[in-house]
Amino acid sequence: MGIEQDINQKKFRNEHQKAVINLIYTYNWINERSKIILERGEVTSQQFNILRILRGAGEPLSTLQIRQRMLDKMSDTSRIVDRLIVKGFVKKNISKVDKRLVDVSITDKGKKLLAKLDGHQEEMDAVLSNLSEAEAKALNKLLDKIRQPK
Repeated sequence: MGIEQDINQKKFRNEHQKAVINLIYTYNWINERSKIILERGEVTSQQFNILRILRGAGEPLSTLQIRQRMLDKMSDTSRIVDRLIVKGFVKKNISKVDKRLVDVSITDKGKKLLAKLDGHQEEMDAVLSNLSEAEAKALNKLLDKIRQPK
């Protein structure tokens, strides 16, 4: 089904407008599906992103380093980290390098949660199951191109 039917809009100003609306609509469509999986771990997509970053880093990171790696650059990293601390998924320690800074690291409880969510990777991959490997590669190139400065 095309975007026209999905949002009940028959005409767009031009193909560029249609593409932008299609990207926004598709982002929301994918986001809703990922929320269903993340709700099993009682985390938001931003919290999941931080946990994923910390596990991948393999070492404590400052909130600034976390923010630089986040998908959602507009998020309030400190507030999200504080919520993860309350849940016991991460912990803060004074930086060994600079006593004025705080390092954030993932706890064993956070690693267990990610391991549980890793079991649902195939469900997330299924979101794009209509695309071949070549089509997914082409889509990635197009999406990267959109973000390139002129």
